[in-house]
Amino acid sequence: MSKIILHNYFRSSTSFRVRAALNLKGIEYDYVAHHLRLGGHREPGFLNVNPQGLVPSLVWSDGTVVHQSLAILEFIDDVVPDPPLLPGDAHGRARVRMLAQMIACDIHPVNNLRILNGLRSRFGADDDAVADWFRHWVEETFAPMETMLADDAATGEFCHGDTVTIADLCLVAQIANNARFDVDMRPYPTLGRIHERCMAIPQIAAAAPANQPDAE
Repeated sequence: MSKIILHNYFRSSTSFRVRAALNLKGIEYDYVAHHLRLGGHREPGFLNVNPQGLVPSLVWSDGTVVHQSLAILEFIDDVVPDPPLLPGDAHGRARVRMLAQMIACDIHPVNNLRILNGLRSRFGADDDAVADWFRHWVEETFAPMETMLADDAATGEFCHGDTVTIADLCLVAQIANNARFDVDMRPYPTLGRIHERCMAIPQIAAAAPANQPDAE
């Protein structure tokens, strides 16, 4: 059987999500790093894997290639169902996907490296302006998300009940990014509590950016 390969970058929050899922499932994989700031994701070898030149990309043992972190997370959950990363009921799955997409679709697309670099190169934004932009879009989603989780009986130790789901993986990865831009987490005690609980799990902590072989 061929090895499973994860094309990723240590600081990429989307890569963090996938590393955590693989670790929780006990799936061994080859770690292939692409340095986003040095253009490693634009090298022909990787573009042959993912023509978008984005990380993460997962190459499964049968040769299946999956891009986009949420699609990868659900693929992993389908092929290795234990422990599950989605609830067993339709209502629970919808809630978890909703929470995950609030981060993956509303925060990440406007705060990823391509956008932040574009703010600098196209609009002359300095580091302070970029950091302000980043914090603004985090707040736009974290404020309502805090209210939603704090007021919902479906919230438990984690975003949904007492087991880790893809919503938690999106949350911990986003908070890791937040730290680089000095996002104040005090207004979000529920999110902060869930983050601390997640990071106490060895498999998730091992997926954090600082613990990767290409960490700087």
